[in-house]
Amino acid sequence: MALRRIVTDEDEIMRKVSRPVKKIDDRLQTLIDDMLETMKANNGIGLAAVQVGILRRLFVMDLQDDHGPYVLINPRIVEKDGKQVGQEGCLSIPGRWGDVERPSHVVMEALDRQGQPCRLEAEGLLAVCASHEYDHLDGVLFTDKVIGELIRQ
Repeated sequence: MALRRIVTDEDEIMRKVSRPVKKIDDRLQTLIDDMLETMKANNGIGLAAVQVGILRRLFVMDLQDDHGPYVLINPRIVEKDGKQVGQEGCLSIPGRWGDVERPSHVVMEALDRQGQPCRLEAEGLLAVCASHEYDHLDGVLFTDKVIGELIRQ
């Protein structure tokens, strides 16, 4: 495993739509392991492949609870409802935070790291994280959705 460089919002790749993962092989497994290690080393709870410069529809999450880590390959949102507003930040946008409205409940279908179909039903912080990472796959940043002012630290 290796730490990967996190791409920041100044890089145009962050605004591109990621392409589907077509092959689940050793190379992809290495990317997943590297993403998990990079996320943890940077105290993150989620990381999309585009954030390490790879335009593929893949993200990882780990809320440091008894349920993670999560690996979602080619995810798609099949259901979302409710609303919650909370402060978000992003490893690709260091030192900036803002309030964002997200669904309070999200259901995604994807492939797991073995290529098997999986379903993620998320509420609360997990729903926020999954929605945030999913946005990255479409070139959307949390700063596009900030309610009010962006806080700089």
